[in-house]
Amino acid sequence: QVQLVESGGGRVQPGGSLTLSCVVSGNIFDFGVLGWYRQVPGSQRELVASTYRFGPPKYSDAVQGRFTTSRDSAKNTVDLQMNSLKPEDTGVYYCNGERMMPTGIVNYWGQGTQVTVSS
Repeated sequence: QVQLVESGGGRVQPGGSLTLSCVVSGNIFDFGVLGWYRQVPGSQRELVASTYRFGPPKYSDAVQGRFTTSRDSAKNTVDLQMNSLKPEDTGVYYCNGERMMPTGIVNYWGQGTQVTVSS
């Protein structure tokens, strides 16, 4: 059973930093893409950062230069370092993994962790 479990959310003042971590059960190299999405009430989930089995990570324009994502194969985690946080970064952050199976790509989601940026 594949599971993704996020941690590290919380409340922070504008300009502050938080690090989210997602523990991936199983072999992290089985996932072609591991990404972070965020969602605010009334809106769709938006992709903020992705790591790939091969190649550099990618970021949305909204977080480019402020967020950094990376995989740690020794810990089987994918982290999201968030700096210079803004109130508009507030939302529930979800870890996502895409895994290629014989029947096609299967998506896995974590339960989400709340990030609130407010003074």
